[in-house]
Amino acid sequence: MVTAQYYRVGPILWPAVHRTVVVFDIEGFGDRRRTNRHQIVVRDGLYHTLERAFERTHIRWSKCYHEDRGDGLFVLVPAEIPKSLFIDVLPTELADALNEHNCAHCPEERIRLRMALHAGEVSYDHHGVTAAAITLAFRLVNAPSLKAALAESTGELALITSPWFFDEVVRNSAASSPGSYYPTEVVMKETRTVGWIRQ
Repeated sequence: MVTAQYYRVGPILWPAVHRTVVVFDIEGFGDRRRTNRHQIVVRDGLYHTLERAFERTHIRWSKCYHEDRGDGLFVLVPAEIPKSLFIDVLPTELADALNEHNCAHCPEERIRLRMALHAGEVSYDHHGVTAAAITLAFRLVNAPSLKAALAESTGELALITSPWFFDEVVRNSAASSPGSYYPTEVVMKETRTVGWIRQ
């Protein structure tokens, strides 16, 4: 018996939508001192601290798209949520949540994070999401200067923004302090830009 076969010709495209892009990466996730058990505790702790910090910032975690990357994740936030929350409130709440986690765990289960902020048009398909804005955010979070900033810090969090996010959000936020950021050149793969770091 011959059954009918149906094939999809080409990708199904939806219109791109504007999203705030937030990328988080765990410092030293693959450190040899971390066993598999430690890594599981760290990953679980990451999600708990992020959800707690987002809720305290009045950003509903359930309304955001997030995608796991093993040693971190990225979050896409609906355009209607004010971007100023990600510089005025979230870093403080996240640092507090990380401190709560770290005080309750051994060194191998503690979390220090790098965080990158950007925004732009994001395309969705059957496989997930893609966008130049997402790629740039990942380049920023992996910038050597951001890694060095966190390594030299006694805190749990180091933040970098794209030039667009700095110009449009940081500089125009009443609660923000642009003077607490400093520029850094980011040259990675095909990306050459200037990020703005806050420790």
